[in-house]
Amino acid sequence: MQIKWLDDLLAIAECKNFSRAAEIRCVTQSALSRRIRSLEDWVGVELVDRGTYPIQLTLAGRTFCEQGREALAALLELRSALRQEERMPGRSIQVTAGHSLSMTFLPKWLTRFQQHNAHFNARVVAANIHDAVIALAEGNCDLMIVYHHPQAPILLDVEKFVSLTLGHDSFIPLCAPNRRGEPLHRLPGKTGKPVPHLAYTTTTFLGRVADIVIKNAPVPCVLSRCYEADMAMLLMRMAIEGYGVAWLPESAVTEALERGQLVRAGGNEWSAQLEIRSYCSKANQNPTMLELWKTLETASHRISV
Repeated sequence: MQIKWLDDLLAIAECKNFSRAAEIRCVTQSALSRRIRSLEDWVGVELVDRGTYPIQLTLAGRTFCEQGREALAALLELRSALRQEERMPGRSIQVTAGHSLSMTFLPKWLTRFQQHNAHFNARVVAANIHDAVIALAEGNCDLMIVYHHPQAPILLDVEKFVSLTLGHDSFIPLCAPNRRGEPLHRLPGKTGKPVPHLAYTTTTFLGRVADIVIKNAPVPCVLSRCYEADMAMLLMRMAIEGYGVAWLPESAVTEALERGQLVRAGGNEWSAQLEIRSYCSKANQNPTMLELWKTLETASHRISV
């Protein structure tokens, strides 16, 4: 039995809807359904009455939830106590950040922040957004820092988590220049001569944003998907080598642009604005994290006004 299965059941009990519960748990509805089936197989009885609308738990499901909630709380409390012993010494927080942000935004942000605020130690783990959300939801980090786009939102339970804006970034199409310094590949491409597309894998957040930009463009875009990767830095290297066009966060390519290794493959109509957001759990009781969050709230207010 996996602890996340119990969290899945608790989400269904609260939402009374598989679709909404799947959003809160940051999984697909089919994956959630499979996990509930696995939990029922482990318990040996049906826990969810799928013949009712809205969805209800069976008597066994309600009993399991009540007892399971208490058991889960005890386990999480024990885990928290044990982890305190493994934390970095002194004032410290654990941060999970998106791959690109962990290499570009986060180091500079930490330096600027600690120049004007009390020092703290930080343990940083780079992850894709799916794994970052799981780390936050399961208490494996104090702070999550990821990109946000209004048309590709991260659906976290607002009763359990809060977020703040730390900054903004541009998401722009780039390619290598030709000998004249012009784009080697130019959007939108033509029928019979598509633009080679250095794409993100379909499950990535930046991949979803790139698809949104392409879909919302004022003219049809003719692309040929020639390479896929799940990290922006890999696509950047392929773009520099001249393989095609990649949509990349501007903060990740500042040096390449200054050196002339990359140029824009299209105008502003092919770009998007990304918000850099921080998230934490309302239940987090790390004193260093609580102090940090108060300072972030003040800084976020200045950014938004």
